[in-house]
Amino acid sequence: MNLYEVAVLYHPDLEIDLEKAENRIKKIITDNDGKISKTDNWGKRKLAYPIAKQDFAVYVFYTAEIPGENVGKVEQTFNITDEIVRFLITRPDLKAAAKAEALRAEKAKKAAERGDREDEQEAEEETETRRPRRSNRIEE
Repeated sequence: MNLYEVAVLYHPDLEIDLEKAENRIKKIITDNDGKISKTDNWGKRKLAYPIAKQDFAVYVFYTAEIPGENVGKVEQTFNITDEIVRFLITRPDLKAAAKAEALRAEKAKKAAERGDREDEQEAEEETETRRPRRSNRIEE
């Protein structure tokens, strides 16, 4: 079983009754020995260009485990499904995702260290005595 990301753009009229269409997609994937592990619904968004005379679509992203030989069958079934405006099935780059997560954690750690230093500097500044201001006027 391989891990896939499935992006599905549903017809915008299905925004109200999206559950029925989602169940149909889930059934297509499970009928082809797949298993959906995560669903991310972005809601109705404007498309970059009109598709099938529609300017909007409902964006839903699935993370699924599907056997490699059944991906073609899933794509063929998606092609003839009326609820779907567009879809895309891709394999995520797990190495790049892990590398990005490590960099994000490292940046957060450095930001926390910088934040601690700034707090220490502010505390030192508060404890120091202030020097009197110089007058900008020239006395004659």
